[in-house]
Amino acid sequence: IVTSMTFAASANCVRYVGADVVFADVRPDTLTIDVDHVASLITLRTKAIVAVDYAGVPCDLDELMALGTRHGLTVVEDACHAPGATYRERRVGSIAHMSTFSFHPVKHMTTGEGGMITTNDAALAARLVILRNHGIATEWRHREEAGTWEYDMVELGFNYRLPDILCALGTAQLSHLPEWVTKRREIAARYDELFAGMDGIRRPTEPDDRTASWHLYPIRLTGERVAERRAEMFTHLRANSIGVNVHYRPVHLHPYYTDLGYKRGLCPVAEREYDGLLSLPMWPGLTNDDQDRVVDLIAAGPSGENSR
Repeated sequence: IVTSMTFAASANCVRYVGADVVFADVRPDTLTIDVDHVASLITLRTKAIVAVDYAGVPCDLDELMALGTRHGLTVVEDACHAPGATYRERRVGSIAHMSTFSFHPVKHMTTGEGGMITTNDAALAARLVILRNHGIATEWRHREEAGTWEYDMVELGFNYRLPDILCALGTAQLSHLPEWVTKRREIAARYDELFAGMDGIRRPTEPDDRTASWHLYPIRLTGERVAERRAEMFTHLRANSIGVNVHYRPVHLHPYYTDLGYKRGLCPVAEREYDGLLSLPMWPGLTNDDQDRVVDLIAAGPSGENSR
């Protein structure tokens, strides 16, 4: 069971192992996975839940873990948007059975490419190490310590080892993560202030029991003709050199998945909210002047008439 409001990779990993994806809808406020909808989708065939910390807002982890315990399911938290975020005073990455992080260049910190998995399960951690190294049960340093060349390939694995040079880059960036998260939270709070009271704009939601690390700052246009107006606003902002984007088209609406038989109507909240979504510039180097320009252009709109 996978949230539909995410990048395609969250669902594609299910297909890689020959399993079927069952798409779950999202909460209308945070756009994170709807736990009640997940519960309604669980069958005897269900193996795992993949939930995404959308935009950097942690999903409902305690409720998802309770579902996992009740039904014997593995909960995989796609935390790629949320390094440094907290859920009920616990760090993201320390709660789910597994949490995945991305170090793509657009994320909070980068290794150029690649990522990381965290888990509190020692047996699972050992298997992950084997899978990342061609399915080989020992790594070179173990053989070096034992004075042997022999190794056993115990299952079909992959070459998922992050190169040492990229690890060094990531380690250097890791020390800056707290300050970068703090800056992102300051930028998000200022966006909130600037958009307060602006007609036709819905700001992102941060529940009281969690702190978001704001990989994205996604606003939603509201009112009539939202999809058409979103397209106009996107074009208007890009024409003024503002690097807006849209995150995300619900995964079940991509051609690969529609060709498999997934249809519109599976996740009505995600489908509806997608029409008005617009991700604004968000990175620690964003200045107050940058933000003012973004918000002023949105307030003026494509017609140039200021609505603030």
